[in-house]
Amino acid sequence: MRAYVFPGQGAQFIGMGKELYDNNLQARKLFEKANKVLEFRITDIMFGGTEEELKRTNVTQPAVFLHSVIAFLTAEDVPAPDMVAGHSLGEFSALVANHALAFEDGLRLVAKRAHAMQKACEEHPSTMAAVLKFDIAKIEEVCAAVTDDVVVTANYNSPQQVVISGTLEGIERAKVLLREAGARRILDLNVGGAFHSPLMLTAQQELAAAIEATDFHTPICPIYQNISAKGTTDLAVIKQNLKDQLTHPVRWTQSVQNMVADGADQFTEFGPGEVLTGLIKRIAPQIDKPYLSFS
Repeated sequence: MRAYVFPGQGAQFIGMGKELYDNNLQARKLFEKANKVLEFRITDIMFGGTEEELKRTNVTQPAVFLHSVIAFLTAEDVPAPDMVAGHSLGEFSALVANHALAFEDGLRLVAKRAHAMQKACEEHPSTMAAVLKFDIAKIEEVCAAVTDDVVVTANYNSPQQVVISGTLEGIERAKVLLREAGARRILDLNVGGAFHSPLMLTAQQELAAAIEATDFHTPICPIYQNISAKGTTDLAVIKQNLKDQLTHPVRWTQSVQNMVADGADQFTEFGPGEVLTGLIKRIAPQIDKPYLSFS
């Protein structure tokens, strides 16, 4: 069975999508439609802006969504998916791929999400850090032990990588405790705030209103969402999971494991880079069919 996956924030790079724009007329039309929907030329930043411009949350998220979705919509000889999933932001791309969201509606929701998250980041100075090759239960225990600040597990990216999220002081305290517990590799992430934590509550509330005002359609296949890691085609569940996602962890490891258990034996990544492909190879090394990517 074919599983199509879509990356999230962090996969961006200057020049992303330019080859699609230059060489595919349909892609060019979709990028130009996006410029009009967003009311600024995001393509100018994607193709030739600065790293500083591109890494702002309210630019990064629609940029990654556009690259991913347009790569999917313009790919030749690509059959319909049997299941889809997206990492954080990528969940919106996945919902376009399974027909639950129209292209323009997905883009508007992502833009709303990005602006709301940017505001939350500015209100609450915060950050994230990746803990590599360390016991997951111990990471969860350390986060729970930091009671005077916000620190939570945010991304279960693979059995070897868990991301924590919280206030600046909370993350620093957690890093000290993790090192004392034996963690050897902790990497600070270059992000604007504490995504997938309680610090995103105001952004969640804004996004929830936008989701309720958006038309959703019957999906052609299940989406395995970050919140539950389980496949669903129930629109009420899908919408609630999208709302809750901002303040809850991305269960990517569990999502991939469940997709494999439900029959996925080929994964195709659409969007900038091959971050998810690398994670999936570590999560499900038993998959022996080719991994594909379209960017």
